Amino acid sequence: MRPVPAFFFVATAALAVESFALGQTTPAPPPVLTIDAGRVTARVSPTLYGLMTEEINYSYEGGLYGELIRNRIFRDDAREASHWSVVHDRNGIGAISLDESQPIPGTVLTKCVKLDASQASTGHRIGVANDGYWGIPVKPKTSYQASFYAKGDGSNSPLTVSVESNDGAKVFAKAQVPEINGQWRKYTTVLTTGDDVAPTASARFVISTEKPGRLWFNLVSLFPPTYNNRPNGNRMDIMQLLADMKPAFLRLPGGNFLEGDTVAERFPWKKTIGPLEQRPGHRGCWGYGASDGMGLLEFMEWCEDLGIQPVLAVYAGYSLKGEHVDPGAGLQPFVDDALDEIEYVTGGPSTKWGFERAKDGHPAPFRLAYVEIGNEDQFDRSHSYNRRFAQFYEAIKKKYPGLLCIATTCEKGIPWKPDVIDEHYYRNAWEMEGDATHYDAYDRKGPKVFVGEWATREGEPTTNLNAALGDAAWMTGMERNSDVVVLASYAPLFVNVNKGGMQWGSNLIGYDALNSYGSPSYYAQKMFNTYLGDSVISVTGVNIPTQAWQRPPAPKQVPTLFFVATRASGSGTIYLKVVNTAGFAQSVQFHLNGVRHVAPDGLSVVLTSAHPGDTNSITEPTKIMPVTSKISGLGTSFTHAFAPDSVNVLQLETQ
Repeated sequence: MRPVPAFFFVATAALAVESFALGQTTPAPPPVLTIDAGRVTARVSPTLYGLMTEEINYSYEGGLYGELIRNRIFRDDAREASHWSVVHDRNGIGAISLDESQPIPGTVLTKCVKLDASQASTGHRIGVANDGYWGIPVKPKTSYQASFYAKGDGSNSPLTVSVESNDGAKVFAKAQVPEINGQWRKYTTVLTTGDDVAPTASARFVISTEKPGRLWFNLVSLFPPTYNNRPNGNRMDIMQLLADMKPAFLRLPGGNFLEGDTVAERFPWKKTIGPLEQRPGHRGCWGYGASDGMGLLEFMEWCEDLGIQPVLAVYAGYSLKGEHVDPGAGLQPFVDDALDEIEYVTGGPSTKWGFERAKDGHPAPFRLAYVEIGNEDQFDRSHSYNRRFAQFYEAIKKKYPGLLCIATTCEKGIPWKPDVIDEHYYRNAWEMEGDATHYDAYDRKGPKVFVGEWATREGEPTTNLNAALGDAAWMTGMERNSDVVVLASYAPLFVNVNKGGMQWGSNLIGYDALNSYGSPSYYAQKMFNTYLGDSVISVTGVNIPTQAWQRPPAPKQVPTLFFVATRASGSGTIYLKVVNTAGFAQSVQFHLNGVRHVAPDGLSVVLTSAHPGDTNSITEPTKIMPVTSKISGLGTSFTHAFAPDSVNVLQLETQ
């Protein structure tokens, strides 16, 4: 059962005793929901449900971004080539070290790894190995694109490139590079596994030689097949999970990842475009660096691949550890940088930055409707955001009057009214359910709302069913008020479930090197966005049971049923969403007004499990999934029982 405070049971027991003493056995009346299909209360925002992402929990590095080599340009550690090791088989002796004396001309690749293979000989290979992000994933019948820069000490050195078991005993795929000379050059090859290879992540990537000498390597890369076969693209299985959610937008490049810990460590978009050879990477906020292989263009192509629109966040002069830039002349370079960024995204090839985008391989501009100015600026103790926002707002509206500007806070006296305000909520399930009516009384004359980060934080590394119940209850409120809440995105989106991969618990999608899965919260999100009409219609309820939540300074009664209904204007289909947070089944009576006919057969989609603490995992990826079934006996009046601790969608066909 769902945990309920002890005093709730005491109160319930006391009422039962009193009823027995008086000889009263009348049960409580059943819940009744009345749907008025003819009364539209709001138009569903076409961008209601989307995605929020940032570099946390190894979301890109070791996550969505396809690159399998970790520390590919040797900048993760100033002292050693972390995640690299020397390979010396059959008593061979070799050594590796970082070397800054061999920069590659015309690139930002200034630090490389040096391999001393002076004792290599036929049958006695020496090489370098990379362990990837918790292993190199190996799958059967798969081709991997390998590339690297290399140079030798003057002698011609043939190389073997391979993916092999960690002990080197088994080679899964290999290829030959016939000659490495004394000049830096980029080499490419393909490694293809056989049909009989068993999937494993206990593997490493190796470049080796059997000829004595010294070798230098830089920008070592290994890519599996990517979504839509994009070069420098994204992992296929995770992208498919996202596509299945049917999101409307992607908020990028994220929250803290946009800000950086300091001004100098903000997202450097101009250093994330162009060839990988020109991307130095930068320090992230969560204890590891970003290669910036997932750069601004890749974010846009991510949107393009999913057929969704970007919500572009621009740096606005405030960073995570409190450093800020005062409005005025000092802030103007950052405003100009934001205008350049918008031009890179939306400008034609004849513009300066549109030309750069075209040179990067994408001549067509991307569509853009929303620009977010900063991130969580309510934490700025200088209280400078009003003026910083105004400086950005005026410049953006002057050059791009059609763009909608999102503010991250709205303090009193803000010079310009934002088009949208970004609000963030991280809570437990009780708090989410207790505040599900948050937007019911929202000022309709104020700015629209973007719930840019929100989550029920229960369960880790990904959420459990109880969190999904809190999420779904909260979503009924956002959906019911989608004339105000025009965008909403759960956060964080991703987590690498390996030890050391998580910095923030309660995430939507989990993965390791080989596999990925959706949490119960993921499936709740998918249900809400899949079954969605274009109009919110009236639903009123009576006799809705409640549970007591010990909320200081006094207990609060929280409903155990949450609901919202939308209708597709073209077909007349009604999507009724009901969340039962009680630990027992509840039968609900329904009355439908405003329709001539209800088809007797419909669909039921149910997300539930035996216990609220149940969850999905790498080993049990589908333990909790929505179950779709046909239901009958529908009409303008009917009764339906909802399972304990369940998220439900009823699809009704009406005329």
